[in-house]
Amino acid sequence: MLKFPAQAPKNKDLSYANSCVTEYIGCHIFNSVGINAQETLLGTYEKNGAKKIVVACKDFTSPGIVLQDFASLKNTVVFTVITVPLQTAGSLVLAAVIAELFHNKFGNFVKSSLFVPVIASAILVGTLWFTLLSPRGVVNSIIHAFGLPSVNWLGGKLTSMLSVCIVSVWKNVGYFLVIYFAGIMDIPRSLYEAAEVDGANAFQRFFKITLPGLSSVTFLVVTLGTIWSFQVFDLVYTMTGGGPGTSTVTLVLTTYNAAFKEYNMGYASAVAMLMFVFVLAVSGLQKLLLKGGED
Repeated sequence: MLKFPAQAPKNKDLSYANSCVTEYIGCHIFNSVGINAQETLLGTYEKNGAKKIVVACKDFTSPGIVLQDFASLKNTVVFTVITVPLQTAGSLVLAAVIAELFHNKFGNFVKSSLFVPVIASAILVGTLWFTLLSPRGVVNSIIHAFGLPSVNWLGGKLTSMLSVCIVSVWKNVGYFLVIYFAGIMDIPRSLYEAAEVDGANAFQRFFKITLPGLSSVTFLVVTLGTIWSFQVFDLVYTMTGGGPGTSTVTLVLTTYNAAFKEYNMGYASAVAMLMFVFVLAVSGLQKLLLKGGED
């Protein structure tokens, strides 16, 4: 049970009260959920696990950890907001184009080519793009060929996050392309034939038939993309290591550093539980919005 200090600091104000309330609510949530997880996973460390989680909750009120945790949460949300729409829209457009124009061996070749990054190791992909985006890498060499100055892709705060997002989209778009293509093939061809007879063009068929018919597939793609985005670790670890500064540090990277570099298992468990609750809330909101649109 969390105990508040017997006396408040001399400068009594609303910020102190808010911090106490926030600490109490946060610790109560982690204790009620986290202790059960500790009992299930560890079995014999109920008290130690509970104490660690309480310490982790109290640590959230310290300025340094609050800033670090806020940066990791903000970066994870920014990464999700950028990657999920790009890979969803990109895979949908590619699947629709292949199904409409290249339903042949060339289309199969394109699908197979785009699926290669999916089966490749994330560590390998991150190392490859780290080399390509280095100051003397292939990308900057191409830029130099056009007479433009080189870009420090992984050394700038904005370019580093953008680079990781683009690589993540490149790696995952092939997987969602296959899912969307299967969904398009499941739509009855008679609908497209009837639309063609009525004079509908390709864009009208896409927005009136294909897009509504893929609503359940879109829900799956967006949900998986959101979960994967919150779990991003390999690409960030190999490409930027969370830098420069804390510009690309994510929740999973924070959990890894706390658990295996600082050996602060309580704080790592609290961050992991925070990520679980956040992903659960976002997934539930997505289900309400996307499923509500079907009605």
